[in-house]
Parts: sequence; C-alpha cells; structure tokens
Amino acid sequence: MKITVWGINYAPEVTGIAPYNRALCDHLHARGHDVQMLTSFCYYPAWKKLPEDRGRLFRTDDLGGVPVHRVWHYVPAKVSSLKRILHEGTFVALSALRYLALPKPDVLVVVSPPLLLGAAAWFVTRFKRAPFVFHVQDLQPDAAAGLGMLKPGWLMRALYRLEKFACAKAARVSGIMPGMLDAYRRKGVPEEKLCEFPNGVTLPDPATFPTRGRFRERNGFKPDAFIALYSGNLGVKQGLDVLVEAGRYLKDPRVKIVICGGGAQKDALTKQVADLRLQNVHMLPLQPESQYHEMLVDADLCLITQQKGSGKYFFPSKLLTTLAFGKPVLTVADWESELAIAVNTGKFGLNVEPGNAEHLAHELDDLVRQPRALKFLGDCGRSYVAQFDFPVVLRAFEQQLELLVGGAAATATAVSSAAEAGK
Repeated sequence: MKITVWGINYAPEVTGIAPYNRALCDHLHARGHDVQMLTSFCYYPAWKKLPEDRGRLFRTDDLGGVPVHRVWHYVPAKVSSLKRILHEGTFVALSALRYLALPKPDVLVVVSPPLLLGAAAWFVTRFKRAPFVFHVQDLQPDAAAGLGMLKPGWLMRALYRLEKFACAKAARVSGIMPGMLDAYRRKGVPEEKLCEFPNGVTLPDPATFPTRGRFRERNGFKPDAFIALYSGNLGVKQGLDVLVEAGRYLKDPRVKIVICGGGAQKDALTKQVADLRLQNVHMLPLQPESQYHEMLVDADLCLITQQKGSGKYFFPSKLLTTLAFGKPVLTVADWESELAIAVNTGKFGLNVEPGNAEHLAHELDDLVRQPRALKFLGDCGRSYVAQFDFPVVLRAFEQQLELLVGGAAATATAVSSAAEAGK
C-alpha cells in the first residue's frame, strides 16, 4: 500500500502524539508499505522551534527510511485560544498545499488534533482521490468545553460542525480508547465506520533497565528519598498545580515530588513552587530518552494528573510507558474518566479526585510506608499494559487499512466495469 500519514507532531519530538505517529510510520515501512509523513517542524512540548528550523518554509527529512515532509507553521510563545487557532490553521493550510504536490496514496491517515485536518483531508482528496481515516487522539471540542477554554457560542458550534463533517466524510473514524468511540456513537457516527486504535508501548526487558541510582545521584536525591514523578507536558489540561499544592501538606520529609517536562504552564508552576518556598517539589526540564529511562527506574511512584472535567475527552498515554517499567501510579482524575477506569480495572494504582491536594499528600505519606503494596501495584501494571504492545496494536490497525484499501479498490473496479458495460 501507498500510505500518507498527516499530523502536526512527529519525531524528534519525544512526548505527546509524536512517538505514536513515528511508531505507525516505522511499522508500516518495516512491513514493506510505501509510507510518507506530512508534518510540521518540531516544536512540542516547549512551544519553540529548533534554531535550525526557524524561518524554513518546507523541508523533507529521511527518518528510518520514511520521507518526512515538513512545513512551516506559526508557533506562539504563549498559547491562547486565538493563537492556538492560528497555530493549527497555518499548519493545515500549508500542509494541504504540500499534500497536493505529493504522490497520490492508496489511503490517507489523518491524526487529530488539529480538528481542521479532517475537513482539509476531504478537500485534498477531491483532487487526489483516496479514502481517509480520521484518527482522533483528543476529542478537541469536548475537551475545550470541559476545561472552560471556550465558552458556548459561534466558535464552539463551528468546532462541532467541523468534527461532524470530518466524521461524515472519513472512510473510518478511529479513537484511542473505548470511551472515545462511545462518544462518536452518541454523535451518530455509524458503527461500521468506527475502529479502536489505541496508543501502544514498547515493553522493555527488565534485564535491560538502566542501573538504579544514576538519576538520584545526578540530581542530588538521597537513596532513601521517595520520588513521586510526573513527566510529560506541562499544560492546562494536566491540572498540575495540585501537585505543587500537595507539597504544602506533605508530612514525611522523604517524599519528593518531581515535575519534569515543558509546556505552556511551566513558568507558572515554577513560580508557584518558588513563591511557596517548597523544598519537596522539584522542577526539572524534559529529559533525553536515556536519562528519562534512568529517571523512571529511580522513581518509586509515578503521578498522572488531569484537570477536572477533562478526563472523558483524552487519555494520557504516558501511563503506558510508566506501567511498562513496572511503576505503580497515583492518578488525579474524575472517577468517571478513562484514566480512573483503567486504574480500577488494572489494579495498578490509586486515584484521587482533582482539586484535593490534601488527600493527595495524605496518600503519598501513606505509600512511603508500603513498599510491598507498591511492588504489587507495579506488577499488576506490567501485566495490564501487555495488551498495548506496539506489534499487537499496529498490526491490527494495518489490517484495517488493508481492508479499507481492498474495499476501495473493489468498488473502483466495479464502477469501472459498470461504466464499460454501459457503453
């Protein structure tokens, strides 16, 4: 098959959606398909382009044998609703033009957000006809409403219309979790269009884990420190201020909350820690992969947080890597969220409702004294995450693409035969 994957994030970005786009392209390439990636210049999660990429309009890279076509787009220094629209709009416009200059694929895989890519995919496939899959990583309109980022009005109505249009025109609509597909069922998307394509993870062999203690030594943590780690995007929907607030209520001096990453809320969180003069909350920059793995090995517990009201609309896939390294988790999420449901199903951690920093601190103080319970939770997580092993989820999605392309080819043949017979 000839496949074009179209999304705003790709390697060398190491967090968010980019690793999953890279995994999909690498898998399809390894399976012998002709795959190309259409994306932006690297910017996430720091919301800053690399110095060598600034001012570049177009460029094609080769990453692991996959052509990666990059286009310029606007990246704001500080993100607001209006600037986010401009950010996504410039990418969609320029990448749509770039798509028209690429060879026609057998199938186009569109990764949302940006939501507007769904409508753009319908437009470009009018010129280079191919079925497209609308793959949704984040229910963008619902999340914006749930977080209060957008108020009811013309803009919200426009986003829902764009979503409805994309789903109507796509040959398939895929989502990363069952709750997302349920949302699309409620919105009237036919069952035969829906397919689940969860984010995956590489399950490392514990024998290959880095030696314990390197991260602690490098960052000045004592051997008996209890490291509760959050690593990833520091954005609004993560609701990370609850971790800083929890630092005020901690009683056990061994507990160290480590917030590692970059994003729109990094400066605000750093200021909050400084203003409260907290010695048990530590801010660190995003770590390169090898040091990230050392950090995971040295962590006693991993923290995953969500802003209140957002848990139905996105799933923090950092959970998968955490569990693959056998780490227990303490989540902050609504009880009806996909994250809390996963914790309850897999029995690999505890959940605290958003906004309750005192309860969060109490749980951390309690877990310090329960090493055997932590080991049990970590083992449960390692068993749970096996279902998301990359070869399993990627091969299942590849088969969906093969069925779609095969069906489209059969339909085209039938139409051609009917036209020929009518002559």
